[in-house]
Amino acid sequence: MQHYLITGSAGFIGSNFIHYLLGKYQDCQVVNLDLLTYAGNLANLADIQADPRYHFVQGNITDQHLVEDLIGQYQIDVLVNFAAESHVDRSISGPELFFETNTRGTWSLLEAARKMRVGKFVQISTDEVYGSLGPTGYFSENSPLDPSSPYSASKAAAEMLVLGHATTYGMDVNITRSSNNYGPYQNPEKLLPLLITNAIEGRDLPIYGDGQNVRDWLYVEDNCSAIDQVIQQGHSGAIYNVSAHNERTNNQIADLIAERLDGKIQYIADRPGHDFRYALDAGKLERELGWQPRYEFAEGLEKTIQWYLDQEDWWRQLKG
Repeated sequence: MQHYLITGSAGFIGSNFIHYLLGKYQDCQVVNLDLLTYAGNLANLADIQADPRYHFVQGNITDQHLVEDLIGQYQIDVLVNFAAESHVDRSISGPELFFETNTRGTWSLLEAARKMRVGKFVQISTDEVYGSLGPTGYFSENSPLDPSSPYSASKAAAEMLVLGHATTYGMDVNITRSSNNYGPYQNPEKLLPLLITNAIEGRDLPIYGDGQNVRDWLYVEDNCSAIDQVIQQGHSGAIYNVSAHNERTNNQIADLIAERLDGKIQYIADRPGHDFRYALDAGKLERELGWQPRYEFAEGLEKTIQWYLDQEDWWRQLKG
């Protein structure tokens, strides 16, 4: 039996990961530590709140003493850090909170895990730490980091702390850098759910700039399976890119959603430091751990659209 402390797991990817773990492992125990900021939503986990394998604690990852107490109380042997301020636009207008949560918070978790001798520490990072990519090629795990926003800079700094703890203290750590996730429970301020919910409401679909920016899209369940694979088999100190090789321009995404839901695209002023393209080489994860994505983009997008059609009460509470 593995005992997990999953931070930030009332959010999008974290809540999906808890559902994934409880669905796959009948004998696991999961503790969810979340501060419940705007990005945290316990409604994401309402269907499992009575599961005896699941425990929720409201708290801040910067509270090292709290984290140490939870590790001891629940005999945690795997700590997975999803907790992060993640919206790029918010990081531009208010960067201090991103440093506090994403960087200092990671430090506190590392120190707690080190002192309490947690067996495995997994840092959930992002492809945005690489910065912008040209029209061709792919980022590998050895590509230099070149963050373009306060958000990606705070995540890159957190990675350095994780690797420093591995080298200095011999901690068993891994870092995953995934491409853009999409799927159920994603906050409607993010691109795909924003476009989907706007179309459902009969509102315009806003697209930054000329819409030619390219993102590499990954269905969230595929990311969850990759993270699980890294926990179980990842080589100590290794970084793994996670990608399903589904590159699309923002125009292509908007066109698909507009066609499916009868929406109208509206181009708006571009945001500062808007990276042109992200694309990841996930060959290391595939070769070393045997991971493969399950979902093609068309299938994942249809599942996502249908989820937002079926869960209107969920997202309307967030959009206001």
